[in-house]
Amino acid sequence: MTLPKKIKKFPVELIADYFIWRSNKEKKPITNKKLQKLLYYSQAWNMAINEHPLFKDKIEAWVHGPAVRSIYIDFRSFGYEPIKKDILTKNIEKINKKARELLDEIWEVYGKHDAQYLEFLTHSEEPWQEARQGIGTSEASDNEISLDKMKSYYSGLLKK
Repeated sequence: MTLPKKIKKFPVELIADYFIWRSNKEKKPITNKKLQKLLYYSQAWNMAINEHPLFKDKIEAWVHGPAVRSIYIDFRSFGYEPIKKDILTKNIEKINKKARELLDEIWEVYGKHDAQYLEFLTHSEEPWQEARQGIGTSEASDNEISLDKMKSYYSGLLKK
């Protein structure tokens, strides 16, 4: 997939910070596992709606659902506990209005659910299933979840 040069992609760390900032602001704890699913849905819905990636990092089809390896590594020390990180509002303001609106919507729709529910949800959807095809349920994988598959699957949901 070739992208026009004018499309702005954000550092995945900034998108992760947005969700941590929202969780802090609303006093709704967020774990690494939940953060991973919110990043996935942000990328997937951005592909469906805006037809380009929100960030450049690949999303892998791990046992517990979609994951961005670098973000997992950044927060793995928290284990299954909520992430504790202070995020300055001025950093969040680096995200443009259009992207913020999408992230706000992702938070409203998916942010209210816990990590287990979001894992179950991603496991029931084609992009993760396709990337995990032929891999055992508890077998590790670094297979990438295709941007094109995200785009076609979630675009189809938009039409319904």
